[in-house]
Amino acid sequence: MTSQRRVISIQPGQPASDGAGVRLNRVIGGPGLERFDPFLMLDEFSTDNPDDYIAGFPPHPHRGFETITYMLEGRMRHEDHLGNVGLLGSGGVQWMTAARGIIHSEMPEQESGAMRGFQLWLNLPAKDKLGEAGYRDIPATDIPRINTASGAEVVVIAGEFDDGEIRQAGAVQRPHTQPQLFDLNLPAGSQVSPRLADGQRVMLYVYQGLLELPEASTQPVSAGRLVRLSDEGELHLASTHGARVLLIAGTPLNEPIVQYGPFVMNSREEIEQAMRDFRDGVLA
Repeated sequence: MTSQRRVISIQPGQPASDGAGVRLNRVIGGPGLERFDPFLMLDEFSTDNPDDYIAGFPPHPHRGFETITYMLEGRMRHEDHLGNVGLLGSGGVQWMTAARGIIHSEMPEQESGAMRGFQLWLNLPAKDKLGEAGYRDIPATDIPRINTASGAEVVVIAGEFDDGEIRQAGAVQRPHTQPQLFDLNLPAGSQVSPRLADGQRVMLYVYQGLLELPEASTQPVSAGRLVRLSDEGELHLASTHGARVLLIAGTPLNEPIVQYGPFVMNSREEIEQAMRDFRDGVLA
């Protein structure tokens, strides 16, 4: 009998503020990043109060990783020093590879209404950290949505969803870290069993409802909590009352992680160089 992935930890996000005062729930970020390798940060934004988001994220730099922004509700405009301009709308994804450097802004295209979504930071391997920067907008219509036999709906943002009956490639594929990013909608009474490769780091962020895990000792996981699972075994998820869950999985890089604000490199010397490059106007 194949073993199940064990629950290593269940932790709540922490209130935070970023940009020009945007209120967030910081789920991953800060000390102990190696536990989540290759992921560096996960922020959730969810509010219908424009005072919480209206100031947005004015121009700021990044180097050494990728950002994935997934918008559930709302509109955000991206502009960067490379000349890219994009509008991220409900259900869409913005995938930005900062690599050697990018300076961009993310500003709300609305003055009222709900703004809900996530931003995930994905590390780059050392050999790619000073590669070419890139940017891609992926509208909701270009992101696969599937319905499983058990009644779950899956938005396949990155990687490949496979439950033994349905296989569906996501909108984005990445080598090295091989990220799997799925938005799971589990109606009451449904379940889902995605197949994930052994050795991948796996996390579940419950952002709505109650999620049930197969471990008898684990109570249903409520919204606002991150579940970190072991790197091997099968995964079975269910919800008696309904849940929305962000499944995040990836292959660890097992490289040093040195972060200073928006710069993520492998050594302190590389961080100091990034700071000098930004100061001297030669970040990219």
